[in-house]
Amino acid sequence: MSMQGQDTKPPEVAFYYPGWIWRSAPFIKNLLLFFDGVALLVPEYMKGRVETVDPEVTQPLLDQGLLHILEPEKAVDKSATETLAKAMVEILESGRLDTLGHDQTAFHELSYSRIGRFGDQSLANSIIEELKNRGLARDTEDGFSIPMHPMVRGLVLVLQSQILQAKGESFGLELHPATERERMIQALSEILSVSSSASSGNVVASDLKTVGVDLKDVPLDEILSFRSEHDKYLKEYARKVREFVILLSNTTPEERITLQEDRNQELTDLANGLMRKSVKAWKRPASFALGIAGVSWSVVTGDPLGAIIGGSSALLGRGTSTEEFVSPYSYLFRAKEGLYR
Repeated sequence: MSMQGQDTKPPEVAFYYPGWIWRSAPFIKNLLLFFDGVALLVPEYMKGRVETVDPEVTQPLLDQGLLHILEPEKAVDKSATETLAKAMVEILESGRLDTLGHDQTAFHELSYSRIGRFGDQSLANSIIEELKNRGLARDTEDGFSIPMHPMVRGLVLVLQSQILQAKGESFGLELHPATERERMIQALSEILSVSSSASSGNVVASDLKTVGVDLKDVPLDEILSFRSEHDKYLKEYARKVREFVILLSNTTPEERITLQEDRNQELTDLANGLMRKSVKAWKRPASFALGIAGVSWSVVTGDPLGAIIGGSSALLGRGTSTEEFVSPYSYLFRAKEGLYR
């Protein structure tokens, strides 16, 4: 898929993970305020269910071209599978997952397509066999997916959110990983701090600041109208929090303190402005927060996992210069406790 015209900027789309569908419609409504749409990674055998799980939201989004369905059978191609395999080998050899194979945690299904069997069957099979040997995966029960330890499944999905981000251009999209599950942010930092040179990595994050309201009862057309009216401010805030975490990723811990003080005030001012606009529009207390988390990796240190995630997948459009830093990141949304249950 390609955009018409070389100068046309692709839409900025929230790449939702870890599931193939969201758990909360209000979460997606709030997500739509900051992005031009939402992308889902949906296996072929699950594709028909997207329209039926949450039809009041999914169908209007599909009709308006705001919901983009990415097929892992195509998206997780040979290069993506190779990057995933390298990263998984690094994680497994670190020993961080050794204790997981001895607990009694219930396993969860992960589709073959997500682990790259359509991209490189041999590599995907080698990942699966290694996980099975370590007690972290089992034989398929349905022919489409494999039971996997939930922590390992989560690691694979977080890795894929970062690896596939760099492939957004091939879909005519600018993908930005986003989740409402804070444990996924924790997994991101854990994944990228498992090697022997873990000291080369630093987790940096912007605080989640209240920027919106509970939109569960607000019609979708009103939400899109508000976005259209205030698009400049909404996009600016999302861009600023992204720039903030990337900037911090490229500084020393000493420099970071001063930068955090300066940028935190700027983000607070922007957040307060958005909060006032949203409360004024919908006459209800502010309740929704947006933040971002990322990890800095100095490629010059020679850290293998940092190079795999940042270099091999060309995250953020950067190369692999020995003097560059790479910054995997993910947007995080949070509602007040219990609000969307």
